[in-house]
Amino acid sequence: MDSNSPTSPRPVAIAMALAAVYLIWGSTYLGIRFALEGGFPPFLLGGIRFLIAGGLMFAFLRLRGEAPPTRAQWRNLAVMGTLLLAAGNGMVNFAEQTVSSGLAAVAVASAPIWMGVFAMMRGDKPTRVEWVGIGVGFIGVLWLNAGGAMSGSMKGLIALLIASLAWSFGSIWSRGRDLPSPFMTAAGQMLCGGVVMMAIAFITGERMDMPTSKGLAAFAYLVVFGSIIGFTAYIWLLHNVRPALAGSYAYVNPAIAVVLGALMAGERASTAELGAMLVILAGVVVITLAKAGKKKRA
Repeated sequence: MDSNSPTSPRPVAIAMALAAVYLIWGSTYLGIRFALEGGFPPFLLGGIRFLIAGGLMFAFLRLRGEAPPTRAQWRNLAVMGTLLLAAGNGMVNFAEQTVSSGLAAVAVASAPIWMGVFAMMRGDKPTRVEWVGIGVGFIGVLWLNAGGAMSGSMKGLIALLIASLAWSFGSIWSRGRDLPSPFMTAAGQMLCGGVVMMAIAFITGERMDMPTSKGLAAFAYLVVFGSIIGFTAYIWLLHNVRPALAGSYAYVNPAIAVVLGALMAGERASTAELGAMLVILAGVVVITLAKAGKKKRA
């Protein structure tokens, strides 16, 4: 990108968008914990959150004249919503009932590692440096899940592993699919994911009493900031900066989540847990830099 081009975004705009993605998405893990503690069951939390956020975005885009998704595009959005949100975000919600918000963020940060594996299965051969990053990341993932000896139950850690796998597979699956504009894709994906999560909540018999004021505040934060503002900032970044910079949230969010969890929720990480976090993030950084170098050479 030519920084001197008249169409290039201003550095201040880029900095603000990055700050939004870093801080907001890094804080949503703590927001999920507070919403769960405030009376929201995990899949009802996600279902209601994404139906409201997706509905508001969809209505806004239609009022601006944005074309709605076609039938074929809705099918693709339904698959993405199921994998990325219902399985990805839904299992994070489920896990945070027994796992710290900081640990959840680090486990989700391993997504680029799994994405490298799924991309390889589709014929995208990793470079030697990417292999190093994948290998380092796997060591961290195994360490993080070894014996469930971290600050959480084995059930919660398995749920986080499923969440990372679903998010990664869904991201790779979506490449090259027939999809509407990026913002309409985000709105449609949230609507589809919300419907699936509501169905899961119904099947599993989730019930919700009147949430506490803390729970409602956390829920409102997740809808407005986590879903609408965070999504919008990220999509804007994808179209205005290098992919490596837009994806840098993957290794910034966990650090923010761990710090916020310690400051606002009294969460503490063991030495082994911190070691696994650093190894995973090192693997993600190596993979991200290797991909950026490969695209630059291409």
